[in-house]
Amino acid sequence: MAKPTSSGSPNRGLTINVKTAKKRSLASAVWLKRQLNDPYVAAAKAQGWRSRAAFKLIELDERFKLLDLGLRIVDLGAAPGGWTQVAVHRGAAKVIGLDLLHVDPVPGATMLQGDFNDPAMPAILMEHLGGKADLVMSDMAPNTTGHAATDHIRIVALAELAIHFALQVLAPKGAFIAKVFQGGAEKQLLDPLKQHFTTVRHVKPPASRKESSELYVVAQGFRG
Repeated sequence: MAKPTSSGSPNRGLTINVKTAKKRSLASAVWLKRQLNDPYVAAAKAQGWRSRAAFKLIELDERFKLLDLGLRIVDLGAAPGGWTQVAVHRGAAKVIGLDLLHVDPVPGATMLQGDFNDPAMPAILMEHLGGKADLVMSDMAPNTTGHAATDHIRIVALAELAIHFALQVLAPKGAFIAKVFQGGAEKQLLDPLKQHFTTVRHVKPPASRKESSELYVVAQGFRG
């Protein structure tokens, strides 16, 4: 596997067309074509990242300086492990990845299978970390229905749960990142975050597909 790097933007090459086979739906063909022609997918494979999402965290970090040597980090919804890889690669002292699904081990991190909504989970994670977290990050998204309004409500609800979790485990001056979707309900996330963090921003990193409605909320300076 190639050594992961974090510099430079993926370059676009030739466009690959995909024909619809008998057992492949039009939607599948469109998805496959997008994957094959996505420079971030190719770069992730070449650099050893488990997913193109790794570049989103890299870009967020380069803008907001979220990752640093010696930090204790929790990665919620860690599968397949791309964000966990980035956190380890950028020098975090302790990284705990948590997901409902089994995640293959990430060198330098502890991968746990479980539900972050379990009342016992904050204590379990802090025990593994050896204290409170400096950063809680979540790239989680619920299964989509195809109905924009419903999908937006579901991801906002998931982000609210992640915020509630973060408030329990973050150390003072800590930070929180979570994926949300544009759709008009962002204010209900921003208002409670502004009560607990000194700065709260919405951002769409370059690695996020232009046609996607996803945004990331970045909250820094946890008041404790």
